[in-house]
Amino acid sequence: MDLRIAGKTALVTGSTAGIGFAIAKTLAENGARVIVNGRTTASVDQAIAKLSERVSSNLLQGCAADLSNAAGVQKLLDAHGDVDILINNLGIFDVVPFAEISDAEWMRFFEVNVMSGVRLSRHYLPLMLQKNWGRIIFISSESGICPPGDMVHYGMTKTAQLSVSRGLAEIAVGTGVTVNSVLPGPTKTEGAANFFASMAKDQGITVEEMERKFFAEGRPTSLIKRFISPDEVASMVAYISSPLAAGTTGAALHVDGGVVRSIV
Repeated sequence: MDLRIAGKTALVTGSTAGIGFAIAKTLAENGARVIVNGRTTASVDQAIAKLSERVSSNLLQGCAADLSNAAGVQKLLDAHGDVDILINNLGIFDVVPFAEISDAEWMRFFEVNVMSGVRLSRHYLPLMLQKNWGRIIFISSESGICPPGDMVHYGMTKTAQLSVSRGLAEIAVGTGVTVNSVLPGPTKTEGAANFFASMAKDQGITVEEMERKFFAEGRPTSLIKRFISPDEVASMVAYISSPLAAGTTGAALHVDGGVVRSIV
């Protein structure tokens, strides 16, 4: 299938690893020019080198900028003032008892997970509306609908992303600009793999046993009973980034393996 995004410029935030890296790879494989973002020059260069093994380096640009604050966002915007496709993927997570989450940590999660996308969208959306074409996609989570008790602050930010996404879609009413969110379920990123390996070690069981325990106790509604791969999330993102998905906007699209028990 030709996604017809060749020649489009896409910014993928937090794309040096995990879901963001997979999205950058998939978009570039379909001919888009991709801006790879991470906090450090070293991590961005490493990601581009890895991506260049799969796609032409001519399709790749790097931008090292810490998007957890307004100054970092402005640094990126100064270097890349206009894009066709914005993927707000940057996000952090942590498992912390609710009573132990400090005010500072609440604000840190909100700044990284929500305000990075708000600030970028505030800049790029008006430009997309002027061109009458553009795509903004927030990488939310099934936790935005089913907030986990051990990551309340994380779930809050993912719910906020759904609200921002829908609101921006309302602003773009009647135009060629679409705004959507994607809700991955438990995804086997590098960070998740390390996290589960650490938990397995602490409990004296294998990683495989830890994963089975997680789906039996932590995500019992999963229909696929396994972790989703970053590439599976990237496939959905690439499709809704394309002109082929012009009829989909204001939507929260699930790639959660059926974790959310809902038919809508």
